[in-house]
Amino acid sequence: MIPLKTIEDLISKHSLLEKELSSGEVDKKLFAEKSKEYADLNEVIDDVKKYFSFESEKIDLEKIINDTESDDEFKIMAENELKDLKIENEIIEKKLKLFLLPKDEADKKNAIIEIRAGTGGLEASLFASDLFKMYEKVSHKKKWELEIISMSQSEAGGLKEVIASIRGKNIYSTLKYESGVHRVQRVPDTETQGRVHTSAATVAVLPEAEEIDVKINDSDLRIDVFRAGGPGGQSVNTTDSAVRITHIPTGLSVSQQDEKSQHKNKAKGMKILRSRLYDLERSRIDQERSQDRKNKIGTGDRSERIRTYNFPQGRVTDHRINLTLHKLEEFLEGEAFDEMIETLTLQAQEEKLSNLN
Repeated sequence: MIPLKTIEDLISKHSLLEKELSSGEVDKKLFAEKSKEYADLNEVIDDVKKYFSFESEKIDLEKIINDTESDDEFKIMAENELKDLKIENEIIEKKLKLFLLPKDEADKKNAIIEIRAGTGGLEASLFASDLFKMYEKVSHKKKWELEIISMSQSEAGGLKEVIASIRGKNIYSTLKYESGVHRVQRVPDTETQGRVHTSAATVAVLPEAEEIDVKINDSDLRIDVFRAGGPGGQSVNTTDSAVRITHIPTGLSVSQQDEKSQHKNKAKGMKILRSRLYDLERSRIDQERSQDRKNKIGTGDRSERIRTYNFPQGRVTDHRINLTLHKLEEFLEGEAFDEMIETLTLQAQEEKLSNLN
């Protein structure tokens, strides 16, 4: 049960915001914030009012059902109506509980995605490349904007590491469950015996931090510049354009050399560093709030094996929710990606609701 006082407060808040916004007297600085709050409430206000009136409607129907003088046909109608009312109320209650859950302020942010080849040598780098192509296809289908920040290639077209920025609507809320170890089982092209090899790649998804999210003092940074190195130790250019930024208090370090301009490399490096610091602070706060970090979903632990891509059997399995989709090719093409994410999101919400209860 949701306390009726909470429901009354939501109705009062909606009414107050409606009056404020229609009066035209809202401070310009607060207008956008209040408009957003009103729009969010608007999506559930009808359900809020129905939930509030449930008890009185239920009492009225029960009176008809228990009234000895009521017509039998009338009683049956009231019983059916009460049954439907209870089912509708359960659905509304769940929806309102989800609405009242504490919001993750990062959910609406853009994301920085980092993919690194793990154990498995060349095959791991090829798998890292496959994962990156999958996220590219998902981004294209959703009309997200993906920009490569840095990329380190291996032989045969694989990727040792790639870092990219993804911009659009509610990016982090969609991609945050991708953080962890992704494992692949398949027969490499170079395998003559037809044996299945296992290799892995790690994915880290960070909310892209704005300058207002993380304050970085210049005195806390050490910036080293050096000459960018190409494949096999060759010099990419003749200027000291590569940049290494170290955040002294945390020891976090970012190197950037993809651009020919030192200024651009520094800007890209700061974007990555800011997001890593923001993620570090969020993790610290989460750990303080709860010592139990063993939830199946959303730990963001990069060392946690979260998914296996089995090519011989054409399946992809998410170990956190025990979900197997026998459509590996479609998944890698970005076709079945939403099916997995929706299930992960639903289970995460169910866990939050059970904790709330």
